[in-house]
Amino acid sequence: MNVDSSKNNNEVYKIFFKSLADESRLHIINAVRINKKNVQEICSETGLEQSLVSHHLKRLERCGMVFKEKKGKHRYFTVNHETIKPLMELIDSHTKQYCCHLLKGGHYQ
Repeated sequence: MNVDSSKNNNEVYKIFFKSLADESRLHIINAVRINKKNVQEICSETGLEQSLVSHHLKRLERCGMVFKEKKGKHRYFTVNHETIKPLMELIDSHTKQYCCHLLKGGHYQ
């Protein structure tokens, strides 16, 4: 891998992980992990305002983390089942095994 492609990969990684690390976007991803939801349902589940949810959904769509399906006048969103859902399951497994102590007063290193 040359320096330019490494630099480009690092930039893409930053965009990806920043998208995933934002607390509101993480709430949205978790809200649509199991089944499709429209914006109003996402708002109800997350407690976020509609304009904020819409803004974050655009970012998540651009990164391929969620997909939109139009049914009538509603748009339904679901997590990317090919990549993001398995990634979130892996993260769940990892954090349950290795990071849960951090919530119980453990120390960051």
